[in-house]
Amino acid sequence: MNAKKTKKIVVLATGGTIAGLALDASQPQNYTAGQVAVADLLGSVILKGLDVQTEQVAQIDSKDMSFGLWQRLLARVAHWVSQDDVQGVVITHGTDTLEETAYFLQTVLQPTKPVAITCAMLPANVPDSDGPGNLKEALAWTQASDSQGVYVVCAGQVHPGQTVQKSHSQQRNSFTSQAPVTSPLSLRVPSVAQVLACKRWPRVELVLNHAGADGHLVRTLMAHDAPQGWVAAGTGNGTLHLDLEAALLEAQNQGSIVLRASRCAWGGVQSRDADVFPHAGPLTAVQARVALWLHLVSLHAA
Repeated sequence: MNAKKTKKIVVLATGGTIAGLALDASQPQNYTAGQVAVADLLGSVILKGLDVQTEQVAQIDSKDMSFGLWQRLLARVAHWVSQDDVQGVVITHGTDTLEETAYFLQTVLQPTKPVAITCAMLPANVPDSDGPGNLKEALAWTQASDSQGVYVVCAGQVHPGQTVQKSHSQQRNSFTSQAPVTSPLSLRVPSVAQVLACKRWPRVELVLNHAGADGHLVRTLMAHDAPQGWVAAGTGNGTLHLDLEAALLEAQNQGSIVLRASRCAWGGVQSRDADVFPHAGPLTAVQARVALWLHLVSLHAA
């Protein structure tokens, strides 16, 4: 027997729609996430001959993801991928903040074994729920894969953790990814130990550029409860209304770090000669926020 196939896969559950229950199966949009235990999720999808160990890390709706839960999840993934008898890890997760968790885990841990994050768009008790198929697919991919790192595995697709984004609010194949583009900005990445030791989270706020963006929100926060960082989801190629740009320049002069992303779903940001602030390249605005948060953790730990 192939020794690789005798190794176990660890499933870490965090809740989400994949573990959700609808009040009425005919109205699957009305459901409560994070209701079904991981052992019950696996009951009907275990592949024959596969050695699986489960752990319920959390049971939440992923819209409620927190830095503290990221720490717990990071600690458990780091523990399991370091075990010689573990081939890989599968994480069940809600779709809402999945792209942030995937980016966080890949950036900090950069695991040398396959880590598959999977999910569902329909709750577990709906007859045509996509959860069981996605979980089975993630287990099979992890067992067969020689890949290293974090990937999102669902709806017949595999997306790298650092480039994935949720791009549709309803369809089953709700995730897309784009080819990495080198960012000119060098952000520091803390070690696993530094992230796990962090007790006071740096604050990074997200602001959207739009017609009439006057910077009032930025100035108000800077005057009363100044964050350490700002990510501006700019229009097009990360462009900013002149009034918002002026407010962010004031924030930068007061010590906040400002980073630009694009509010567009595709393309990211490319450098221009007239740039005032650095940009996050291909990262989505929410991923750029995670990147800046990690940078600040690293700076504070130094």
